[in-house]
Amino acid sequence: MPEPGPTSPASPTDPEPAIEIQEAPFSLVDSDEDEQPAPLSPSRRRTRTILLASLLAVGVAGVGALGWFYWKVQSERDVTLNLPATIGEFSLDTTPSAQETADYLRTALSAEIDLDETVGAVYSGAADKDALFLGGTTLLWSPGKDLKTSFDLFTDEQGSVTGLHDVDAGPLGGSMMCGSTVSDGKDLAVCGWADHGSLALAMFPGRTDSEAAPLMLQLRKAIQTRD
Repeated sequence: MPEPGPTSPASPTDPEPAIEIQEAPFSLVDSDEDEQPAPLSPSRRRTRTILLASLLAVGVAGVGALGWFYWKVQSERDVTLNLPATIGEFSLDTTPSAQETADYLRTALSAEIDLDETVGAVYSGAADKDALFLGGTTLLWSPGKDLKTSFDLFTDEQGSVTGLHDVDAGPLGGSMMCGSTVSDGKDLAVCGWADHGSLALAMFPGRTDSEAAPLMLQLRKAIQTRD
């Protein structure tokens, strides 16, 4: 066998291609020249303008409503209830039995509505048409709702206040309502007012609710003052 000849040296491997280095560093985001956002069509621009204007109007209206509510609360919250000796045809009854009735009314109202201060009184009227008044002061966030709740005070086995409806609250504002109920088998009118600083009720035996509404306004004008 012929002797093997000298092995030829291994051919060198092909050189790796050179890495090209850019003169400027690469960008992590597309350049503006690569992609431009499509311009909005006139209809889309108009829609966006209307939407923004609507949102702005809603925001302004919300701020205005909040400001008005805050002003209303602040203007009504500080209230004092006094009991004059006479109010129109009515005279304050100071007898022990009348005072006992007034104290009972105050206690009953305090059990129904959380009040800071309460007052109660019996006012004698002509032809035995008296007025039984009870009221109190506190900060009320929902006076109309609280007023409706307070009429539950007159609910018993004989019935509840019926025909409850809104009446003119007068210059002091707030809510005022009147209705009728039965006590000891006799009809009597019931009226009440409420604002952000006070709540009051009055019973008018022997009168209709239409007769009682202006009398309640008369009582309120004489009893309620704002600080």
